[in-house]
Amino acid sequence: GRERDAIVAFALADPLARYNHPAWWLDRLRADWPERWQAIADADNAHPPMTLRVNVRRIAPAAYLEMLAAHGIGADALAGAAISLVRPLPVTQLPGFVEGLASVQDAAAQRAAPLLVDRPLAPGARILDACAAPGGKTAHLLELADLDLLALDRNPDRLVRVDQTLGRLGLAAATRVADAATPDAWWDGRPFDAILLDAPCSASGIVRRHPDVRWLRRADDLPAL
Repeated sequence: GRERDAIVAFALADPLARYNHPAWWLDRLRADWPERWQAIADADNAHPPMTLRVNVRRIAPAAYLEMLAAHGIGADALAGAAISLVRPLPVTQLPGFVEGLASVQDAAAQRAAPLLVDRPLAPGARILDACAAPGGKTAHLLELADLDLLALDRNPDRLVRVDQTLGRLGLAAATRVADAATPDAWWDGRPFDAILLDAPCSASGIVRRHPDVRWLRRADDLPAL
């Protein structure tokens, strides 16, 4: 036991083992957040919460909280239409999920649509959601406002998920397989009132949910992303 403890202590003296991040990632954190990098690295290793977004076109967040409680599901209200479950569970166990009362979406991701809608946008405003798949932000925009929305994604398989999500929630948008970086190939020349661009990124903000990302990324990926 003493030998094992010594081996573990020796291993954890190495930051790569202690924080379970590549050295280059820790170096970036240390440089950007000198007083918080250790807390950030520790948070990356925590279990992610399961957060829901209530479809406010169908039900108020407070009413959905009551529905969850009636089914014995513990949950807490967050900002806007976000609800955090005390314990994750399959969506098939969520009351009203199939009927479109709620969706699964991280709380941070739920901040994007209100920022755009609260510009404010006039009813029927023309919106482009570029890199739209799998459709969480597309749906959130339409839950918050009546919009003329075009959802683009260059991956046809992922774009199918956008259509499926909108169908479950009872929402409507135009969807198109296209690359937002080449507008000459798809844009009809009509201006957009606002654009939501959730472009491919380092994914450093979602490592709790996708812990392998930190090991799949390389430092030289960042400029290209």
